[in-house]
Amino acid sequence: MALQMRGECEHCHAQVTPDGEAWICVFECTFCPRCADSMQHVCPNCGGELVHRPRPNPARAAGQATA
Repeated sequence: MALQMRGECEHCHAQVTPDGEAWICVFECTFCPRCADSMQHVCPNCGGELVHRPRPNPARAAGQATA
């Protein structure tokens, strides 16, 4: 099951890119750094912790094989 990389903050609707900084909860709610900070890194939807969203491997994203 792959992580759904959402493209905008659910609070302020700012754009977040797959390789940019974003914060998520266990339900993949997505927030920009400014909103995550303002919410003390607690998801307003589920009450769970917001953590850094992982960034994709650039080689895999470009379709290159990894060893």
